[in-house]
This record gives sequence, C-alpha cells and structure tokens, in this order.
Amino acid sequence: MHFLLLGRGKTGSLVAEVARDRGHVVEVLGSADNPQAAALTAARLASFDVVIDFTAPAAVLPNIEACIRAKKNMVVGTTGWYGELDRIRRMVEESGAGLLYASNFSIGVNLFFDTIRTAAAALQHDYSGQIFERHHIHKKDAPSGTAVSLQGVIRDAAGAQVEITSFREGDVVGMHELVLDSATDTIYLCHDAKSRYGFAEGAVRAAEWLAGKKGFFDFKDVWREMR
Repeated sequence: MHFLLLGRGKTGSLVAEVARDRGHVVEVLGSADNPQAAALTAARLASFDVVIDFTAPAAVLPNIEACIRAKKNMVVGTTGWYGELDRIRRMVEESGAGLLYASNFSIGVNLFFDTIRTAAAALQHDYSGQIFERHHIHKKDAPSGTAVSLQGVIRDAAGAQVEITSFREGDVVGMHELVLDSATDTIYLCHDAKSRYGFAEGAVRAAEWLAGKKGFFDFKDVWREMR
C-alpha cells in the first residue's frame, strides 16, 4: 500500500519504519511541509491509500478536515482534539470517507482497557480509584489521551469519575496505572510501555485494516479483527 505519514516525531518516524518493514511505500510530510494542512489537497492525496497522522494537537484538526474534504481515508494517532469528536464523526459520515482514531494503538493497552472494564466494578463495592500517568518531559498534552480514554472506560463501566494525576519526567515512554483502594486492600493495575514500537505497529495494522473501508472507527472496537 501507499501511505502518507504526517509527522516526523519519534513515534511518526517509527511508524514509517514499521510500515516499510511490512512492505508498504511511505511518504512523510513534516510540519514545515504542511502548514495549516496546505499540502493536503485532493490532487496531492489521490495516489495514497491511507493518511496516518502523528503530528500535534494544534495541527491535527486541519489535517483531518482536509482529508475528509478529499474523501481520503485516515488513521489518527494524535490526541488533544477529542472535544471535536462528534463534529468530525458527522463530517466523516457525510463525506463517505473512512477515519480510524485511537488514543493508543498498542494491543497491550487495549487489553489493559478490557481488564480495567472488569476491575471498575470495585468502585461499586466501597473502593475509591485514581489514575496515574507518566510520560516523557516533551509530551505536550496532559493528561494523556490514553489516561482520558481510561477514565472514560471506568465511567462507562461503573458510572464513576476517577481523578487523573499526570507526571512529566525524563524519557518515560508511557506508564498508566489505576489504583483501587479500600479499607481492607489495594489493587494496582498498570501498563508500562517499554518502547514506542507497539504504538507504531498498531497504527500500521490499523491503516492496513482501514484501506477501502468507509465510516468512523475507534481502534478499541476493531483491533481484534486485525492481522
């Protein structure tokens, strides 16, 4: 397949590497090449099967809107734009494009979410909960998109709002922990990413899955279908 990758950061660069290792052709546009999505015209996008976005919160919405206007399928790994989810969903559905997004494309994190759905029942049995997330000092958004998704999983499963505490330190790839505490015991559930490879591989697999499909998709709902 022919992918256009938006973003030259650490994760984006690894996405390009993984995609090429899986036999795909990848072109990359950095922020200087694509101010306010100016490079994402219908003519420029015509030859690509899927656009993959790992940019920044300030850049991602113009990129999404440009791809939707061009009816070009898109995988979005950038977070910080979820306040616009409903509007973007409507745009995708009206345009006939395909968009797949996630706060985290790691299979391990999505398995972690499933574990949290079960564990959230503790909040209905005299446990209190708190989410802790740690990332490297260069991460721009806090709390992380993954932590916000984790908070949403708990809210949907148990009807409870759990506080998030964020830390930015060193070169931590990404650690997310749910602590459930009661008068008699404490439960610790944690996902600690050793590298960005899991994020990158999941994003490439998502792009492979999305090619030729139409609609608005969340990775957590479809990752089991991917090969």
